[in-house]
Amino acid sequence: MTTSVFAQMTPAVLPVAPEEFERATRLLHQRTGIVVGEHKREMATRTLSLRARKLGVNTVSDYLGFLQQNPDGPEWEDFVNAFTINHTAFFREQHHFETLRNFVKGRRGPINIWCCASSTGEEPYSIAMTLQESVPNASSQASIWATDIDTQAIARAQKGVYTLERVKTVPEPLLRKYFLRGKDAKSGLVRVKPLLQDMIKFEPLNLLAPKWPADKKFDAIFCRNTMIYFDKETQTKILDRFAPMLKPDGLLFAGHSENFTYLTKAFKLQGQTVYVVVR
Repeated sequence: MTTSVFAQMTPAVLPVAPEEFERATRLLHQRTGIVVGEHKREMATRTLSLRARKLGVNTVSDYLGFLQQNPDGPEWEDFVNAFTINHTAFFREQHHFETLRNFVKGRRGPINIWCCASSTGEEPYSIAMTLQESVPNASSQASIWATDIDTQAIARAQKGVYTLERVKTVPEPLLRKYFLRGKDAKSGLVRVKPLLQDMIKFEPLNLLAPKWPADKKFDAIFCRNTMIYFDKETQTKILDRFAPMLKPDGLLFAGHSENFTYLTKAFKLQGQTVYVVVR
């Protein structure tokens, strides 16, 4: 009986014609630079169907027409969020945090880091812990600008609440030092301490935006496992915009499957998926 009721409540997936798939992916690419390949057609069909149902329209074509007729409407935010992949973890690609730790120990003045694909917060909080452990008076001498195009992910990151499963990759001494364990109804959850949260400014940002609202230059930019969702032309444009935003000898951290060597002359490889600006 439960299965029958569930089946009745589940909306049927709306059909998506080839031209509608191409139209949807073109709109997404124009707005965000994200490329959705043919291999993701099934995922795109489910996503478009869900958004159309929630908006109350009967066809995917009508849904896409609504988006185009309302270029500044709130549905665009939900449309983009639905196609955004938030795969992240604390201290993912550990060698980058070792590189960051050694790098900031030799820097003078305030340390500014930009995490431009912060997702649900695991990466910027990992950066914050690294800075706290490496920079004297880090709370006043270091800051992190954490951005992401997914507004829902940013909202979760700002809360700084995670399950115990999510923080398994955080070393136990750091877990005790920088997280509060939940009790009673919050048992099984942890919350980031204000010490870390106060170091980070979370903001939604589209990397394709004409202007980035950064008011300072950065010692390092983390742009990891993000460029793989863009075509090469978009990747090159973003990299060329990153270069003048870095301080002398500043570092750009890329994902393990990303290679920028042949995309731009603005950066050169300095370590394992770590780049430095060519001056």
